[in-house]
Amino acid sequence: MSRYEQSSAQPTSRKAVLKFMTAGTIGAALLVLSGLTLTGTVIALIVATPILVLCSPVLVPAAMVVFLVSSGFFFSGGCGLAAIMVLLWTYNYVTGKHPPGADRLDYATRKIAEKAKEYGQYVQQNAQEATQTS
Repeated sequence: MSRYEQSSAQPTSRKAVLKFMTAGTIGAALLVLSGLTLTGTVIALIVATPILVLCSPVLVPAAMVVFLVSSGFFFSGGCGLAAIMVLLWTYNYVTGKHPPGADRLDYATRKIAEKAKEYGQYVQQNAQEATQTS
């Protein structure tokens, strides 16, 4: 009988126990590593707290300035990118390349023109009635 046949002939309960022991060992090792990491983090925080408290009058305003400057740069870049995209869309629309959303813009333009024409006729009609009655 070969080795392969012997190992496959083992009872299933023995294989299950072996799997359970392996999983338990790996789980325990990971749990110990997790505990050591938590302990190291707490110790580092305890050691760093006095330094942070002493430097906080400098660090907090500096962090605020860095945050405000970086957010300002990002906002400025976003506005610039949006402006470039609007100009590119407008150029494509004017040259007749039919960019995305052009059909909705044309529809809205027609609706506004229709409403303006109706309102103009209404105002003209009311103005004529007002001049006739006075």
